Amino acid sequence: MSTVIPADESAALTADGSVAAWTQRYTGAVMDTFGPPQRVLVRGEGAYVWDADGKRYLDLLAGIAVNALGHAHPTLTAAISAQLGTLGHVSNFFGTPAQIALAETLLRVAEAPDGSRVFLTNSGTEAVEAAFKMTRRVATSSGVGTRTRVLALEGAFHGRSMGALALTAKAAYREPFEPLPGGVEHLPFGDLAALEAAFSPRSIAEHGEIAALVVEPVQGEAGVRPLPPGYLAAARRLTTAHGALLVLDEVQTGVGRCGTWFAYQQPEIGGGIVPDVVTVAKGLGGGFPVGAVIAYGDAARLLGRGQHGSTFGGNPVASAAALATLGVIERDGLLSNVREVGALLRQEIEMSGGPLVKEVRGRGLLLAVVLNEPVAPQVAAAALEAGLIVNAVAPDAIRLAPPLILTAEQATDAARFFATLVEPVETKEDPA
Repeated sequence: MSTVIPADESAALTADGSVAAWTQRYTGAVMDTFGPPQRVLVRGEGAYVWDADGKRYLDLLAGIAVNALGHAHPTLTAAISAQLGTLGHVSNFFGTPAQIALAETLLRVAEAPDGSRVFLTNSGTEAVEAAFKMTRRVATSSGVGTRTRVLALEGAFHGRSMGALALTAKAAYREPFEPLPGGVEHLPFGDLAALEAAFSPRSIAEHGEIAALVVEPVQGEAGVRPLPPGYLAAARRLTTAHGALLVLDEVQTGVGRCGTWFAYQQPEIGGGIVPDVVTVAKGLGGGFPVGAVIAYGDAARLLGRGQHGSTFGGNPVASAAALATLGVIERDGLLSNVREVGALLRQEIEMSGGPLVKEVRGRGLLLAVVLNEPVAPQVAAAALEAGLIVNAVAPDAIRLAPPLILTAEQATDAARFFATLVEPVETKEDPA
C-alpha cells in the first residue's frame, strides 16, 4: 500500500526536525494567534511528551485538561482506529450506535432525570453556543416572546466564538469584536448578595426577566477558583423561582477532572442541585475533538427540529473516542485516582517549603499554585526548562491539569520543582 503522505511532503516532515527548525517553519505558516510555540512536541506516552530535540517532559497540563487518559492510551487509540476503519462519518441524517451509546452514557453519569437529552458538538465553545441559543427559547412569565437577559460571572471564560465570547468576562477578549450578542450581565464572582439583587423585583422591573444564569462551578481561566459553598444552591433556588435556566459550564471541570464526573456533583460545590443544562468537552474525547450539551428534563425541549445542528457533531469516530474515554475512567477507577493523587499533589506542593508558594486551590486534578509574587510566566518557563509542562493562568497562579492517570510518584516528582523556586525566578534563555 502506498503512503498516504506524498513523498515530497513526507520529506518535509522529517528534514531538519529540530525544535528551532520547526518553530521557524511554524511562524511562516501558522496564523499568529498564539505566538511562537514554547516547544514543538513529536511524541507522547502516558503522562510524558517528547519534543523534536528528544527532551522529555512530565505533562501537567494535558492539553489544558483535555488528555484525560494521557498520551497514546492503547484503549483509546484502538477504539478510534477500529471505528474509523468501519464507519467514519455519515451526517446527522442518520444515527450510529456509537452516537446513541455516548448520549445514553452521558445521561447516566450526569444522573439526569427521565426526559433529558444530549446534543453532541465538536468542542466546548460549540457546546456553549448551543446552550446560549437555548436561553433564547425561554418564554417570559406571560408565556409569549423570549427573554434576552443572561447572567454570567466576572472572571468567566466560556469560549471565543461570538455567543460564547459574550458570556466571557475578559475585556481584552471581548472588545476587539464588539458589538457582541446583547443581554449579558456579569456579576461579581461568588457574591450572593449581587446574585440576589439581580433577581430582585426592582432589577427585573428595570431590566426585564432573566433567561439564564451561566456559571463555571470552578473557574479555570481565572485562576482555578471554585464557587463558594452555597452559591450554586442559592442560584438553583433563584433560577427556579423565576423560571430561568441554570446553565453549568463544565467544559474544563467535567469528565472526572475534579474527582467526580462533574464538579457540581460534589456536595461542597453543588449542594445536591440538579441543573437545567451542562456543557462538557475537553477531556470527553481524551484528546479527540468532541463536546456535548446535556439538557435536563424540560430543558431538552427548548431546541426543536431544524433550530440547531452540527455537521460533525456526534460523528462515529468522536463518539467512539468519548465512549472509550468514559469507559477507561470507570474501568480503571480514575475518579478515585483523581481524588487521591490530586490530594497528594496539593499536599506535597504546600509542604514543599518553596518561598514563592502561597497556597494551592482547586479540586481533584484541576489545581492552581498561587504564588506570593506575580511571576507566574517566569515560573512556567522555569518549569519547562526543568521538564514540566504547566500553565501561567494568572500573573500569580500556575494551573495544573495533568492526565487523570497521573501516579503518586509523578505527583511527588512534580512537587519537588516548587521547592526549588527562589526569588527572583531565573530561567535560561530559550535559543528557539
